[in-house]
Amino acid sequence: MIIVLVGPTAVGKSSLAVEVAATMINNGRPAEIVNADSMLVYRGMDIGTAKPTMDERGGITHHLIDVLDISDSATVADFQQMARTVINSSLAAGVTPILVGGSFLYVRAIVDEFSFPGTDPDLRAELEAELEQIGAPALHARLAARDPEAAASILPTNGRRIVRALEVIMITGEPYSGSLPSHQYALPDVVQVGVDAPRDWLDERIERRVQQMWADGFVDEVRRLEAAGLREARTARVAIGYRQVLEFLAGEITEAEAMRRTVVLTRRFSRKQGGWYRRDDRVHWLDARTATAADVITTADRALA
Repeated sequence: MIIVLVGPTAVGKSSLAVEVAATMINNGRPAEIVNADSMLVYRGMDIGTAKPTMDERGGITHHLIDVLDISDSATVADFQQMARTVINSSLAAGVTPILVGGSFLYVRAIVDEFSFPGTDPDLRAELEAELEQIGAPALHARLAARDPEAAASILPTNGRRIVRALEVIMITGEPYSGSLPSHQYALPDVVQVGVDAPRDWLDERIERRVQQMWADGFVDEVRRLEAAGLREARTARVAIGYRQVLEFLAGEITEAEAMRRTVVLTRRFSRKQGGWYRRDDRVHWLDARTATAADVITTADRALA
């Protein structure tokens, strides 16, 4: 069995996954956690990603955390290969992998049938030059005109994914949304369990999380990463929060505005995540405010019974 724990940012997936794994292990069912969040892979990006600390991991083995430097750029195809390798190794060893993440496309690419369209280095370079010249929002507007469905699934600030979507459209002549994963599992015995909650409850958690990030030294974390090349990092620099603090450090906005924008963008992203997952009728939903490890395990066992 492969348990896939999904849901919007700040809903409590990471801590619930640890409880699920610990409960399974205590019941004689070995389990490990596989990260599917696209930013937890980067070393040093800890506070702003709410990366679980070693204490918070509760002694449970976590895979695909702190495996890349911020200068590295991991594509969805790279992540798919890394995650499937870990999952298949776990299954072969009799261990239940618990895939946890908020990155909708990454989760789908890992568990569903999905082959990636080819690339065109010259076209990619041309689009990346445009990205630097006119910015991600302008390219996002172009994508929205060509493929509204794809644009709705990509944040206007995520230049890397916007470029990739436009590249696929221009290579294939087809909508990028048509190349997204089908609702057909590529892995055996997958059960998706979603956790969600009312918007006001989640909005409050997001605001508290961002405030705690600042209290924990988030600005200093970004300052250290900036010295290590975060501004030049193609993937890491676009993460919500990090981009806003970089703008503050550059004197473009105030620190208060950086915090406010981080809250607003995180809430917006959280809403998008919830919407994406709600469209997948294979997800079994639980209320995040009351869901227990036993609820998740029972839901998964019944789904495969």
